[in-house]
Amino acid sequence: MLDIRFRQVAALVALSLSAPMAIVAQAAARQAGTVTAVDGNAVTIKTAAGAVVTVTVAPDAKVVQVPPGAKDLSAATPATVSDVAVGDKVLANGTAADASSLNAVRLIVMKSTDITAMHAAEQREWQRGLGGLVKSVDGTTILVASGAKTLTINTAPDTVFRRYAEDSVDFANAQPSSLGSIHPGDQLRARGTVADDRMSMTAKEVVTGSFENLSGLISAVDPSSGTLTLKDLATKKTVTVVVTGKSDLRNIPADAAARFAARSGGAGAGVPSGAAAGARPAGAGAEAAGAYSGRRAGFDLSQMLSRLPTETLADLKPGQAVMIVASQGGSSKPTAITLLSGVEAILSATPAGQQPITLSPWNIGGESEAGGGEGAGGPR
Repeated sequence: MLDIRFRQVAALVALSLSAPMAIVAQAAARQAGTVTAVDGNAVTIKTAAGAVVTVTVAPDAKVVQVPPGAKDLSAATPATVSDVAVGDKVLANGTAADASSLNAVRLIVMKSTDITAMHAAEQREWQRGLGGLVKSVDGTTILVASGAKTLTINTAPDTVFRRYAEDSVDFANAQPSSLGSIHPGDQLRARGTVADDRMSMTAKEVVTGSFENLSGLISAVDPSSGTLTLKDLATKKTVTVVVTGKSDLRNIPADAAARFAARSGGAGAGVPSGAAAGARPAGAGAEAAGAYSGRRAGFDLSQMLSRLPTETLADLKPGQAVMIVASQGGSSKPTAITLLSGVEAILSATPAGQQPITLSPWNIGGESEAGGGEGAGGPR
């Protein structure tokens, strides 16, 4: 997800264009960034481009504070330079003698504590949101397959759309997008106002992407080249996957995998009999396993990832079953975004003829207090 803090500062840059003409006339220069130091009336900031700028706030400068998400200055409150702290975001208007200094006649401040609180609230909304595989887009309504369920995502004129970057495995690199860029087969995650039955929502923000979902038994692991090879259960093709330092590798304990498999239902024709037991011994990741012991069927498997133990490519062995969500990017080989091992029981529970359970690319951060917004089956 894009850094919300810089996103809001960028919005404030646009706000400066609507300032009174007297101020605009003085605003020969404009700088926005994160405060790194405050010394009297001198505020040092680091811009998004990495430049360090010293902003000298004039005694008669107008200093205001705005809340995150402000679309104009109607919610601005008076402030002083002494209110500015390291970590805050600021937008300064004034005049500049060179690229590293600015004499400000106006300073707009967004407190880091407010940004953190807003970010935490958004994280909770993402966790409690809905998602799945896009079935269709009809006007402003998106139908999404989540396991056996079809969810309805209603959008509005102010819904924010973002799309996962094709050449990145980092969710923070999602780019501004539009409803028109969403197509059947895309994976979707949305936050907003969710109906009581969790079958529909009015979306504040929608993030989509086109990913590969792979699952099957590892046939080879090559840590030196950063790759592993598996035979995908869905396509029956042998696929080589690139694993990078940004790939999130996790292992699910055997007891947690068994519980999830029991909830997903069905005696499957997924993983061949005799597959190596890839889960770690009982007790590894016990906190994660216990946290889900009382959850209802249909919770989002991806939501428990952040509490599972991590592993490395060198920990993986031929014969283990894995589930992978990958980005094709600019490479001829898919790049792993998320990899979960220890999933023999989960894949074996997939009913014959059905698409194997898949993971979501979104690592929203923490488990869903609502028990997960997506069904256990089907891509997220």
